[in-house]
Amino acid sequence: MSKDMITVVVPTLNEEKSIGQLIDELFAEGYRNILVVDGYSTDGTVEVVRSKGVEVVYQRGVGKAGAVMTAIEVVKTPYILVMDGDLTYDPRDIERLLAHAGGNDEVVGYRVNRENIPLLHRFGNWIISLTFSLMFGRRIKDPCSGMYLLRTDVARRLELSSGGFDIEVELAGQIASMGRVAEVPVSYRRRVGRGKLRAWRDGSRILMAALRVAWLYNPIFFLSIIAALLAVPGALILLQQLTLRYIYGEWSLGWLWLGLILFIIGLQGLTVTVISLLLKRLERRIFQALREIK
Repeated sequence: MSKDMITVVVPTLNEEKSIGQLIDELFAEGYRNILVVDGYSTDGTVEVVRSKGVEVVYQRGVGKAGAVMTAIEVVKTPYILVMDGDLTYDPRDIERLLAHAGGNDEVVGYRVNRENIPLLHRFGNWIISLTFSLMFGRRIKDPCSGMYLLRTDVARRLELSSGGFDIEVELAGQIASMGRVAEVPVSYRRRVGRGKLRAWRDGSRILMAALRVAWLYNPIFFLSIIAALLAVPGALILLQQLTLRYIYGEWSLGWLWLGLILFIIGLQGLTVTVISLLLKRLERRIFQALREIK
């Protein structure tokens, strides 16, 4: 793929210390279509960008989500490459994403050297990845990655409602529900400047974004997995009542029936969950076959 077919989009907010070096690295790799979407920085970020001859637009909306959605509206190339402006991602890795652009609607850069990610963030990312995989029936190792390639036409058809760092999970979730998402390994460097991600606040918002997208695109699975969880208290109640019966010779018929009902509902929910996942995979295969025919 020609590098002229992509626009490298860099969302910024007070990245004066890092943005100049990042632009130099992008130029060194041959990328000329660079768009900086600024969130109204109060330092010299915009001035540094303009001094490099790079286009700057101010975002509409709030947070990183506003910057990404603004870029999706204004970019004119067939592909968008989003990367953070704090030097954590290496422009030399963009080639890896471009190599898998054909046949995929999104290519996510999976961060392999994770020692530069704070431990709490790593744990939160694992929880979000696990939730994402359960909800959408496919494994995405790093749905929170800040480097990813999007097909512009696909991105413009999405119904995005995020307001912050949860934009990455919402993008991956919606595209995974309708199209194809691939992952490639990328390096992750120590960030320059002050971090903006707040572990508990933004982590909970990212997790809720995954649940919201699952509810919109696979509500049967969402409800059935909640029902499946009822098997756990049901099994505990049954175990308690059986213990009382065989050790003390007495039990509560009411509690026994409650445990039995919860356990049966849970088993039915688990069955529906499995069927829902199989149908979702079948749906994706049908979509892929139709795209290949076109």
